[in-house]
This record gives sequence, C-alpha cells and structure tokens, in this order.
Amino acid sequence: MKKMNIPLMGALLLVSIVVCPLLYYMVGPKLDDAQMDVLKLLGVIAACSAAFCFFVGEATGNNSQMDKLWSLLPIAYTWIIAVKGGMSTRLVVMAVLATLWGIRLTFNFARKGAYKLKFWEGEEDYRWQIVRTGPAFENRRWAWMLFDLLFISIYQNALVLMTTFPALVAMRSDAPFGWVDWVAAILMFGFILWETIADEQQWAFQTAKWKMIKEGKKLEELPAPYNKGFNTVGLWNRSRHPNYFAEQSIWACFYLFSIGAGMGILNWSVIGALLLVVLFQGSSSLAEEISGGKYPEYEKYCASVPRFFPGKGY
Repeated sequence: MKKMNIPLMGALLLVSIVVCPLLYYMVGPKLDDAQMDVLKLLGVIAACSAAFCFFVGEATGNNSQMDKLWSLLPIAYTWIIAVKGGMSTRLVVMAVLATLWGIRLTFNFARKGAYKLKFWEGEEDYRWQIVRTGPAFENRRWAWMLFDLLFISIYQNALVLMTTFPALVAMRSDAPFGWVDWVAAILMFGFILWETIADEQQWAFQTAKWKMIKEGKKLEELPAPYNKGFNTVGLWNRSRHPNYFAEQSIWACFYLFSIGAGMGILNWSVIGALLLVVLFQGSSSLAEEISGGKYPEYEKYCASVPRFFPGKGY
C-alpha cells in the first residue's frame, strides 16, 4: 500500500532531460530570439517556484506547496507569452482557456483547505503523507529530501512549464486562427466542463459520506452507494478517474493549437502533454493502491470500469 514507483519517477526525470532537447533539435521548430527571451523569463519564474516549493516544503513539512501553484503558474506563463507575442487571437484564446482551467482547479483545491493566509500552511495532499512514510523513505530522511528536490519541486515545475510550450511555439506564427484552432478551443473547453462536473460529483459524494460518518455511522451502515466508500455516481460510473481523463485531454487539446499555428502535426512542444500522461499513470496507480487497501469492493470496481476513457458502467 505504501510503496512508490521510484524507477518510474527516475524515468520521468530522464525523459525530461534527454527527450525534450532531442525533440527540439530533431523535430523543431527552432525558437527565435524573441521566443528564447520569453523562455528564459519563464525559466526564471519556474526556478524561483522550485526553490520556494523545496525550502518551504522542507521547513514546514507540508509538501503541497507545488500543488498550490500548479493551477496558477500556467495562467501566468500563457499570459506572459500572449503579451510578448503581440496578443494575437490564437495566443489570447489559449491564455483565456488556461485561465478557465486554472480557476476551476484553484477553486477545487481551495475548498479542500489548501490555501491559508499563512501561505506556507494549508491542507496537504494526503498522498504525500502516505508516500513519505512508505518503505522507500521510512527512516531515510535524506532520500525524501532528494525526492522532494528532484521530483516534487524541480520536475513538477518543469512539467508545468512544458505544458505551456505549445503557446511558446505559436508565438512566431503568422497563420490565421483557423479550423484546427476552433476544434482545439471547443474540445479544450468541453474537457474543462467535463472535469468540473467530475469534481462536483466527487465533492458532493465525499461531503455526504463524511457527514454521515461524522454523525456516528459506520461505513457499512451507510445507504448505497455511500457504503462502498468510493464514488460510483455519474461520470465515476463510467471511468475510475474521469477528472484525470479530462486533465490529460485538456493539455492534449492545448497542443493542437501549435498544429493550428502551422508547426506541423508533430513538434517538440508535445513533450508536456506526453509527460503529463505518464505522470497520471503513476498518480492514478498510487490513488488506486490506497483505495484498494481501504475499500473491499474497489477491486471489483477496477475490473468493471476503465481507468480513464469512459466505458462500461459499474
């Protein structure tokens, strides 16, 4: 239950360090001077964010500092790119959609108690506590600090920056806002709505469940479907992680804008969306390992319902 796939995390870092530069030099398009200046600015912001997440996380024992910034940084990055790119229609649409995505995610995290006036406090994602106390890091403080530095702070900040690379490559485009951009915009907005619905269904389920438990009822005494302990209502009846499915799809759609900008079907800015897919494989596996250890019926649920793409109901 408390194991973490450290080799996978190492592979993620290796892919980021090796594959992204290879894609850049082998596939293109190359960045011009203006784009390089913007990338340097965004890199400074990402580096400052990584340093903040590491030092504050280690000082407070709350390793959700990056979780708080995850939804805010893409908003800043895309608007910086849009302004530096002359506020073209494509870049503004991309920035607006990234903002809508960020507002939704920030709200969803805020209502869980993540943000406090004392910014270094707030509710920590429960999964970090499980990972931190697992066999990979138990009684090995130095190992956790290394993981915090390389994966939580540096890698995740780099990944968030990489998800916005399609906007960066679109900066140089003179191509008009066309049908590919319309498809990307409509799909991305649709997946933002999908994720919003999934989060609302999860919030309603968990709120009702915990309300009854706090009133003194045991889990097995709750009415269906709450007695299972996990959500099987609405979108969660067709996908075990409808929110993760939408999140991955959102950034895949964001990449489509680079195609609309005339950068080719495959260009190096796809790296962010690809690495996000890999990240969610590990994240969903950890979440399912936790749920499987708590709820007896969860294994049956996993056997009946697809992990991401909606399919047969439970």
